[in-house]
Amino acid sequence: MTSEPRTVLGPQTEPASDETVHCWGLDDLEGLEFDPFLSDRLRHEQATRIQLPFGEGSAWLMARYSHVKAATTDPRFSREELVGRTVTSSSPHAIASRQASLDYADPPRLNDMRRVVARAFTAKSMQKLRPSVQATADSLLDAMERHGSPADLVEHLHGPFPLAAVADLLGMDQDMREGMTSWANLITTPGPAPERSGDARTTVRECVVSLLARRREEPRDDLAGVLAAASDAGEITEPEAISLATAILVSGAHAVRNNSANMVYALLTHPRQLERLRAEPDMMPQAVDELLRYIPHRSGVGLPRIASQDVEIAGVVVRAGEAVYSSYLAANRDPEAFPNPDTLDFDRGPIAHMAFGNGPHHCVGSMLARMESEIIIATLLDRYPALALAVPPERIEWQTGGLIRGPKTLPVSW
Repeated sequence: MTSEPRTVLGPQTEPASDETVHCWGLDDLEGLEFDPFLSDRLRHEQATRIQLPFGEGSAWLMARYSHVKAATTDPRFSREELVGRTVTSSSPHAIASRQASLDYADPPRLNDMRRVVARAFTAKSMQKLRPSVQATADSLLDAMERHGSPADLVEHLHGPFPLAAVADLLGMDQDMREGMTSWANLITTPGPAPERSGDARTTVRECVVSLLARRREEPRDDLAGVLAAASDAGEITEPEAISLATAILVSGAHAVRNNSANMVYALLTHPRQLERLRAEPDMMPQAVDELLRYIPHRSGVGLPRIASQDVEIAGVVVRAGEAVYSSYLAANRDPEAFPNPDTLDFDRGPIAHMAFGNGPHHCVGSMLARMESEIIIATLLDRYPALALAVPPERIEWQTGGLIRGPKTLPVSW
């Protein structure tokens, strides 16, 4: 991948005449190849200006770990200010609703919404959910075994498993789950199918509205019940309840699908680490954290923030009204934070990676995602001592045009 420096002017951000804007084309990458554009940004001490394929103008990109940490915790950078704005972007349209959305909220309103959602993401609730999630994994692998070796792990496990887990958390009945995986994939693959992506968002939203209505008729202590009760009590609005449930459903189904497949691919192409984990299963939690740090789990960058005033940061001055992107992927490969960052190393110990974000917008579902990843990997290693890729790594086909990276198929033998 190459970046083509040039000066780009836009209504939101107008660089000074001596500032270079780097066009980041977001080329599709295969395997676990780390984006060379981000690698190049990590060689620079300062933030740089970028232009992405969609939207208008340019934005600042924070890549170094310390810069990302600073930008994502500084209250002078606002998500709420994004509403009604068009900035340079990785997507032709907003993936999340801009109205009543956790993604576009700032404290203190953001804290109110997170406080409600956190009731369903406690250690106790995860412990309660774990047996059903484990049973789902076992059932899916039983079906895969009936299919016979070789088989596609994406089809048999990574695709249906995360949806089942997040649907269990929400309390979705089986009749609501049909087609949900394909809808989630369409929503987060906006490039090649923007109209279908928009239709899928509408379909998922209608499903969530129906689910919340059911919970008012049949109260339960699942996430949908928590959101419905909080809305009825006036803690959050009904649009906020719908937005929260939709975001958790879509990101939970799609992100874990790809991240878990990336993790298994990483292990199957790193035999020394795979055998280490087989020999020392107690190190699973720290291995999962290192895999989360290591895998390039997305393309481009997520949502930016808007400077509410002039801010001196990362060796530059970000002017009021300018957009700032923070790359968690780049931060996770910063050699100042993680020595030998391109090496998968299970001996790093506790690591403060940013795979789930940082600051007020840290992923609310991180506990569930970790649990799912641990169950997937542990169950595969326990059931299949001879698990291996059924084709050479270079023959694996990878998704294109998506915001989350991952293999289309993952054929394995056992």
